[in-house]
Amino acid sequence: MLLKYEEVTRLGHWFAERLADLIRGAGEEFQADAVVPVPLHPDRRRERGYNQAELIARPLARRLGLKLGAYLLVRTKPRPAQLVLSRSEHWKSVRGAYATRQGVRVDKLRVLLVDDVLTTGATLDACSRVLKKAGAAKVYGLTVARVVPGSSLTASRQRTKLQSP
Repeated sequence: MLLKYEEVTRLGHWFAERLADLIRGAGEEFQADAVVPVPLHPDRRRERGYNQAELIARPLARRLGLKLGAYLLVRTKPRPAQLVLSRSEHWKSVRGAYATRQGVRVDKLRVLLVDDVLTTGATLDACSRVLKKAGAAKVYGLTVARVVPGSSLTASRQRTKLQSP
């Protein structure tokens, strides 16, 4: 939450370091060619000023000696903040919301798909499907946090978001 909403952007490097250690420790399990951050819709990126997934993915790619494939995916349709969506609404909101950029080559790439938080899995699923359809050999989803449904933090954050002017 600090990275995403409080602009503590240096956390991207800290998270990348931990993910790099995790991936190196997994040996052959996570062999990849590129690191791809989950993209934000252009409107959301302008509003926030940065893509928190890219702030993790960029130093992660550097630490692993892989190329950053931020150009591979685009968010094609906006959606409301995920914290105010139900689980089923979240899955519906990402259906058809991502695409590969026209003219890019994904054929046979092994992709580390990076996002900051796993809420329902819908975003990683949607992005992964698009990459696989474009020819990616494998897609591994990586996040630094996971929302536990029904947790007090989730309910508290939802109330705060809903009550904000």
